[in-house]
Amino acid sequence: MELFDSHCHLDDEKFDEDREQIIQKIKNAGITKLVSAGYNVESSSKASELANQYNFIYSTVGISPNDIPQTEEELWKMIDEIKKIAKQNKKVVAIGEIGLDYHWNQDNKELQKTAFIKQIELANELQLPIVIHSRKAQEDTIQVLKQVKVDKKGVFHCCALKGDAIKQAIDLGFYLSFAGPITFKNSKNADEMISQTPNDRILIETDSPYLSPEPHRGTRNDSRNVIYMAQKIAQVKNIDVEKIAKMTYENAEKIFNIK
Repeated sequence: MELFDSHCHLDDEKFDEDREQIIQKIKNAGITKLVSAGYNVESSSKASELANQYNFIYSTVGISPNDIPQTEEELWKMIDEIKKIAKQNKKVVAIGEIGLDYHWNQDNKELQKTAFIKQIELANELQLPIVIHSRKAQEDTIQVLKQVKVDKKGVFHCCALKGDAIKQAIDLGFYLSFAGPITFKNSKNADEMISQTPNDRILIETDSPYLSPEPHRGTRNDSRNVIYMAQKIAQVKNIDVEKIAKMTYENAEKIFNIK
């Protein structure tokens, strides 16, 4: 059984002491493709470099809503840097993670929207999909996606959409990617999200080193744990886990245009 971790952060400092060993363990565990996601200029550059070092690793590049600067002038400079990284590396498979976060930042909502829209425009220019971070901002996120054309669509990473937002995201052409929280005992709407997501629009991820799933909650996460998301989805959809692995693998290859 092969697995595809559609979103992790192998460039994170939590892997600095044993990154090469962890990458080898990940590959040995049957995770034969993964995407290391950038969230600012530095992490995007590191993720891109990792993708060049390992043939089964790909990367995304972008400025997350939690990493945008104080001024538009600084933002334009950052987006220019992101563009350079993306154009120089064919293994950059998306612009992201980008989006809106009203949990950590509520005093710069308009600048967050500007950064989101400008990076959607960059993705369109480069003909890449987007990877969306949306936290406590689902209405505004969906509204931006309705107003701004996204050529290659993309993924809601670590999906936490509720109610009608799930249907709206799917109707807009997006994929939903599920991480560790769907395995948590106190997760209130995991089964609902999974059930509402069509089989051809579902992805799995770890968002490692964060959000370790049960039964490893509270420890450093890595891509080997993506199996637990596959198992949870298999349970909810009443489908063999091998079929979930194959389905999510093919979905990730499709949205990220990986042959």
